[in-house]
Amino acid sequence: MAKTVSAIEISADLLQRLHRIHRQINDLQGQIDRGPRKIAAGEAMVQKCRQAVVDAGDTIKRTSLLADQRQKQLAEREDRIETLRGKLNAAASNREYDSFKEQIAADEQANSVLSDEILELLERIDQLELERQQRQTELDQRLGEQQQLIAEVEQQSTSLKHDLATVQAERAEAEALIPAGARAEYNRLVSARGEEALAPVDNETCGGCYQKLTTQFINQIMLNQLVRCPNCNAFLYRRNAG
Repeated sequence: MAKTVSAIEISADLLQRLHRIHRQINDLQGQIDRGPRKIAAGEAMVQKCRQAVVDAGDTIKRTSLLADQRQKQLAEREDRIETLRGKLNAAASNREYDSFKEQIAADEQANSVLSDEILELLERIDQLELERQQRQTELDQRLGEQQQLIAEVEQQSTSLKHDLATVQAERAEAEALIPAGARAEYNRLVSARGEEALAPVDNETCGGCYQKLTTQFINQIMLNQLVRCPNCNAFLYRRNAG
C-alpha cells in the first residue's frame, strides 16, 4: 500500500538538494575507493614484470648449466679420443686396430653433433639474455609508472577527502531542515538505500523505479507534501522546482 507522511510538508528544493548531496557523496566515495584498487592493480602488473625477470634469469641458468654439461662431455670425449689414438698406434693386431679406429670415428661423430648443440645453446643464451634485459627494462618502466600512480592517487585522495568532508557538512546542514516527523523514517531509508532513498518525478513517473504515479500522488507532490513511491518507497520530489 502507498505510504504518505500525513500533514508533513517539505520543500521540493530541499529534497532535490539532499538527493544531489547523496549522489555527490557516493561519487566522491567511489573515487576514493577506486584509488587503492588502482594501486593494487598496478602492483599486480609490477609483480608480473618482476616474475618475468626472475623466470628469464632461471631459464638462462638452466640453459647455461646444460651448455656446461655438454662442454664437459665434449672435453671427456676428446680426452678419450686422444687415449684411443695412443692405443691405436700400439695395437697388437689388425682386429684391435680396426676396433680402436671405429671407436675413434664414433666419438668424433658424436663430438661433431655435440659441438653443434653447444653452439646452439650458446646462441640461445645470448638471445635469452637480450630477452631478460627487455624484461628488466619493462620492470623498471612499470616501477616508475607505479610510483607515479601512487603519488597521483595520494594527491587525488587528499583532494577528494576534502571535497567529501565539505559535502558531508552540507548534508548535515540540509538534513537539519527535514521536518521532525519525517526525520527518523528518512534516516532509516537513507541508511538502507543511500541516494536511492530519494527520486525525482519525471512525467508523472518515479525517476527511481519508473512506476507510473496516480493523480492523487502527483497532487500531493505539487502541494509539497512528503510522499513516497508506492513501488520503490523513495521520497519523491518535483525536479528543478524553484
